[in-house]
Amino acid sequence: MSPDTFAQSLAAIVARYRSEIAAPGEHLALLRWQMAEGHRLDERSTFPGHVTTSAIILSPDHRQTLLIDHVTIGRWLQPGGHYEKASHFHLSAMREALEETGVTGLALHSWHQGGDLPFVIDSHDVPGKPSRNEPDHVHHDLQYLFIADPALPLVAQLDEVHAAQWAPVERLADISPKAAKRLAFKG
Repeated sequence: MSPDTFAQSLAAIVARYRSEIAAPGEHLALLRWQMAEGHRLDERSTFPGHVTTSAIILSPDHRQTLLIDHVTIGRWLQPGGHYEKASHFHLSAMREALEETGVTGLALHSWHQGGDLPFVIDSHDVPGKPSRNEPDHVHHDLQYLFIADPALPLVAQLDEVHAAQWAPVERLADISPKAAKRLAFKG
């Protein structure tokens, strides 16, 4: 996506998310302010925040989720990372999941109806990296649901993750509370 296409696509999915998906009180104020100010949210050097994409990967029975033990952050998370150019935001999330876990047979969940509307938009604080002269900032994370077979082998990308493994879906409550809550209502 070009910067203009990125901004237009982001504006469209944020508006649709707010009207169709967002919980009461989920205003996405900082993200919307940055969009209104014309910030380049597709660049990781944009502060106070920028866009990331992540994959909530479920087993077909929705009982397990695929997690990574993140090297830099030092905790278990869903696969994801800084947005990198793709024709759709969910493809950026998919690319991160493939890179970090080696998961095969990954498919966008039917909840998305083949579209690019995020399951969750979660703006959260992240620590900066002094080695990059990077301050503490915000990741506006567009989270997408995917399905994969937990019986297939995984290959963790060891420079970014210590491990990739399947875990009970209940673990999402501590990792991505909005997604866990939304999954509980989805059934």
